[in-house]
Amino acid sequence: MSRNLANRADPVRLVTLLLAGVAICAPIAAPPALALSEFQRAPGPVASDQNAAPAGEPEQSEPEEEAPLEIPAPDPLVDKAAAGTKDDEIAEPQVVEPVEVLTDVSKIPAPVARMRELIVEAAASGEIERLRPLLGKGPSQTQVTGVSGDEDPIATLKSLSGDQDGVEILAILLDVLSTGFVLADKGTPEEAYVWPYFAEKPLSSLTAPEKVDLFRLVTAGDFAGMEEFGSYNFYRVGITPDGQWKFFVAGD
Repeated sequence: MSRNLANRADPVRLVTLLLAGVAICAPIAAPPALALSEFQRAPGPVASDQNAAPAGEPEQSEPEEEAPLEIPAPDPLVDKAAAGTKDDEIAEPQVVEPVEVLTDVSKIPAPVARMRELIVEAAASGEIERLRPLLGKGPSQTQVTGVSGDEDPIATLKSLSGDQDGVEILAILLDVLSTGFVLADKGTPEEAYVWPYFAEKPLSSLTAPEKVDLFRLVTAGDFAGMEEFGSYNFYRVGITPDGQWKFFVAGD
């Protein structure tokens, strides 16, 4: 019984071996060869239909570059058209006439020199009443700061002095008449010799020695106030060419 089973198994084994041999001997199918041109045409990324422009719609052009903004030039500080001024009609700055400072009393009219001498003698005495006959009366009365109408000029001068006797005013009067002077308003009815010369000369034009002269009359603080005011505004004396004491005033 066992021998028959063995004989039956041999044909089966033989068939199996034959089939295996056939499978081994069968050629393996190779993939088709690619031509050289097909290697050169390597496929790239395929464009998506979503990126394509829809049919019938024009392609959008790139936006044009905007022109740079131009900053307008500022208006001129002086509107020549409105002012009616042409380039060749621009006003030139005014030239300040030089002031001739006088120091030699002997070269001025004798009546002027005589009145100055009388005022100096009265002031140096320390007696303010000695000024009264020199001040005059009526239309020819000397103009004095603070005096209006029929007020007493001597009483007014005393009130302006730092002391009750008017000595300070007399000292100021002497100092003013000791400086250089000028002939103001020459050729006019207002012509007069004026002390000190600072009254008729721009402060900005003073030289260093002239500032020393000025600081003999006023303080540095007073000078700063004058610069702000625009001119000399301390006491000054005026005598007409015919020898009349015209004014003794302070201020503008």
